[in-house]
Parts: sequence; C-alpha cells; structure tokens
Amino acid sequence: MHRLACLLTAALLITLTHAAFAAPPRTNVVILFTDDQGTLDANCYGSTDLYTPNIDKLAATGVRFTQAYAHTVCCPSRAMLMTGRHPQRSGVWFWTQGNMNAATKGINMALEEVTLAEAFKAAGYRTAMFGKWHLGAHPDFGPKKQGFDEFFGIRDGFIDNYNHYFLHGHGFHDLYEGTTEVHAPGQYFPEMMVQRALKFLDGVGDDPFFLYVPFNIPHYPEQALQQFTDRYADMKDPARRSYGAIVSTTDHYIGLVVDKLEALGLRDHTVVVFMSDNGYSDETDNHIKFDDHKSGLPKGTFYGASGGGNTGKWIGSKGDFLEGGIRVPAIISYPAKLPQGQVRDQIITAMDWYPTVLDLCGVTRPADAPPLDGHSLLPVIQSPDAPSPYGNVLNFAWGKQWMTREGDWKLIGNDGGKAPPALFSLADAEPERANHAAEHPDIVDRLRAMHDKWAKDVTPK
Repeated sequence: MHRLACLLTAALLITLTHAAFAAPPRTNVVILFTDDQGTLDANCYGSTDLYTPNIDKLAATGVRFTQAYAHTVCCPSRAMLMTGRHPQRSGVWFWTQGNMNAATKGINMALEEVTLAEAFKAAGYRTAMFGKWHLGAHPDFGPKKQGFDEFFGIRDGFIDNYNHYFLHGHGFHDLYEGTTEVHAPGQYFPEMMVQRALKFLDGVGDDPFFLYVPFNIPHYPEQALQQFTDRYADMKDPARRSYGAIVSTTDHYIGLVVDKLEALGLRDHTVVVFMSDNGYSDETDNHIKFDDHKSGLPKGTFYGASGGGNTGKWIGSKGDFLEGGIRVPAIISYPAKLPQGQVRDQIITAMDWYPTVLDLCGVTRPADAPPLDGHSLLPVIQSPDAPSPYGNVLNFAWGKQWMTREGDWKLIGNDGGKAPPALFSLADAEPERANHAAEHPDIVDRLRAMHDKWAKDVTPK
C-alpha cells in the first residue's frame, strides 16, 4: 500500500509539473463577414430600431470602429480581407461571377496570392470556411486551392436560401462541399453553414484554428427567420421592416458561433473579427426575367433588396464610392488581451485584419509572400490617439470607377463615362451632396494625379 501511494504521488507530481510548464493555448481567429450590412445597421452603431444583441455584445467586449472601409461590392472586399492587399493586385478588378460548371473560366483570384488561410495553415493551424467565397468559381481556383482544409458553401455571389440557385439571368445551382455539388432543397442555407461552423468548433480539440464565416446575408433575397419577421411586424416602413428582419437573422447566427466559443471554453484565446463587405443594397428591382428559370421560380418573382439600410448623415449604398457604399460596421473582440467597450475613429480598411490577426497570433507570413497593403491595427486598438496607418489618404477602384480621398476631400471618377470626376467634402453639413470640382480645380488635379499613380502601382505588370 505504501509503495502504491508513493507511485500515485509521483504520478501526480509529474502531471502537475507537466501542466505547470505546458505551453499556453495558441490564439485562434474567427472572422464573421456579413454581406450588404450597411454603415450604421446595428444597435451599437445607433440604429436603435434594430435588434442586434450579439453584434452589440461584441462591441461591448471589444473595439468598435467608426471609419472602417471595406469596398463598394462583394468581390473586392473579400479579396482585401483574404490577401491584405488591394484587390487589383490579385486580378480581382471586376465581377468574379461564375458557375463552377460553366465552360468559361471567368475571373478568379490569382493563386499566387498568399491568403490568410495559407498563412495560418503554414503555421500549423486548422483552417475552415463555411459560407460565401465569391472570388472565382472555377474548380482550378477557390478556397481549398488557397489554404482552407474545409469548405462548404457558395462559390459565387448569392443564392436563394432554400433552393440554392443563383437567380440572375437563367440561374444555376450553387452549393458545394469543396468542388462537389450538394443538393439539399428546402434547407435554409444560413442554418446549414453555421451548423457546419459549430461542428468544426466541436472537433478542434486543442488544435489552433482559423475559422472564416462569410455570411450571404443580409444580402437579398431577404429571407429572414420567421421569429424576426414577427418581431418587426409592426414597423411602419416596409423596407426597413424587411431589412431589419434579415439583419436580426444575421445577428442570430453570429450569436450561435460566439456562444459556441464560450461553451467550449475557447473565447479567452480566440480573436473575433466582425465586419460587413460593403454598404446596404438598394437593388430593389430584381425579378426573375425568364420563363423556365433553372431555379423553378416563375418569371416575375421578386428577389431583390428592400433598400432599407441606415447611413445616417452619409449618403450612398452598395455599388458606389459615396460613404454609404464603402463605410461599414467593424469590431474586433478579444477580451483576454484587447480593450473592451471602446470606440476608434481612425481610418481602417478590410486589408488591415490580415496583419492584425497574424500579429495577435504570433504568426509570420511565408517569406515568399507578396508585400501587404494593409497595416496592423494594434497601435490604433490600444490607443484612441494613435494615427491612422493610412494618414489621411485612401484609394479604391472597381472596374472603371474609382475614388481618391485626402483628408475630408474625396474625388470620385468613372473613366468609362463622359462626366468629369466629382469632388466632395466629408466636412460639409450634408456630406457628399455638393460637387466642389468647379471651385477647387487644383484639388481635383492633385487627387487625380494621386489616383493615377496609385492605379499604376496596383495594376499587375
């Protein structure tokens, strides 16, 4: 008995010693990227008519940004997030729409880019993506070609959430496990993708992980959960009623992911990033245009947006370079290491999450990776007085449209049209309503020169 007691004591001492000197858990990352969620469309951003308790909780346990810029539409924002670089560098300069089974290859993000998933995978992380890719549908490209161990979701831009068909044109089916087509008619896609995310989290064990959850909502068609349709039933504005219900549906699914992290004891060593990909959609005239549409929906069926977003004093929406099109809600929450319940007003962009989360995780990019355009936000997160890493200059372009901002001045141009660039001031009492180009030709010339220099730099040689 004495010998047995000694052996048990020795085993206990070995166990305790091992635990005392065991490496602490590595930092995990979850990115929650919403689709067409407008500039102020969460309660914590001042839209008190919206029910968004889970986004609000992230803000209360993290840092909320008031000058966060994604891009004007879905594809370039996703390229910025995944590469930390301007989308033009990776060949994402126009729509990456496409049916994976189409004969043509279409536009796809260059495989030479080193994505966040590839950087984390090289560092020994498990990587998974469940949701909307929209960086090129061709099977030679896509999530599993660029660092993701697991992918379930849509390869193109949007789908009907129940029949899983892309609805523009004649339509096509778009739901995949990797490159294997999945047929699950009648199942609600946001529920399907989030359940996959929860299953992934259940299985990670002690492995570090990078989980990317790019939602396809509140993007149209605005097919909200019934509980939120009921919640907004008495709202007088029908556009806001429909939009509010799908925003709250999105918030609900964000909550499921964060709640799972907490239930598994992972929250203390997991960075959670929340951001939208562009402003709210004002695409209010989308209808099925053909008989015998592949989705089975009859000609004339409406599937567009309600146009019910809130931009406050700003104007614009998805598809333009006014503030309402590109300024979006964004939050980082990591209660164990970062400030909580704070607000930052400095300019940041979707490109910045890449270097920021790598810094927080102590992960180094592969040596042969191309240089980043984004910046680590750790100085800004730690201090409201830290300067924006962009100073006061921003450049964006999409197709022939472009914008250059310097301080409060913003020049917006379209090289595919006949109208000259328009000059707006963000300092006006009613920002971006008045065109000041005629009054300040010197500013127009300076900003145009800045744009031309930037465009030359980001265009692949």
